[in-house]
Amino acid sequence: MTTLISHPLPTLALGLALGPRVIPPRLLLAGLLCSLLPDADMLAFKFGIAYADAFGHRGFSHSLLFAGLVGMLAALSCRLLGCGPLRAFIWLALATVSHSLLDAATDGGLGVAWLWPWSEQRFFLPWRPIEVSPFVQGFFSARGLEVLLSEARWVWLPCLALGLGGIALRGLYTRLSKRSSPASRRASAP
Repeated sequence: MTTLISHPLPTLALGLALGPRVIPPRLLLAGLLCSLLPDADMLAFKFGIAYADAFGHRGFSHSLLFAGLVGMLAALSCRLLGCGPLRAFIWLALATVSHSLLDAATDGGLGVAWLWPWSEQRFFLPWRPIEVSPFVQGFFSARGLEVLLSEARWVWLPCLALGLGGIALRGLYTRLSKRSSPASRRASAP
């Protein structure tokens, strides 16, 4: 799995890039929480559910069905999120799917059960550059540092570029819009 530090970053970066008019703050916060939600399946270990089980780690909660269910719940809660139902559905479903996409880009584990319940097959992406995170007991070690460096390269830096790039483009668009508005052309006319 990718660390809990990295899972919310794609959602945060895209939300910042799109800005608060498109992704209101409450919707952004809900997206950050949904990007962490699939790893609630770690509790399955406490109940004796095996990793490879459909309800084990990277199983049901990492599936497209689960993301769709989260999106439907979001659509029903759209007023609380400060947006319409379609935007709430899309944003929170994508935030949830982003979790399993990052996990599928790691170099370890059993893969992600995207197609559960139709298939229990586990999938990885064809390109898997992110080092899989050790569990908590191995996180504060040299191996944990390697994982963080891998995530910095493949997740943090691209997310930083996306977030800052989007903010810069929105600022540029705003400045250009003000310059080309009829009121600003009349004010600058001789």
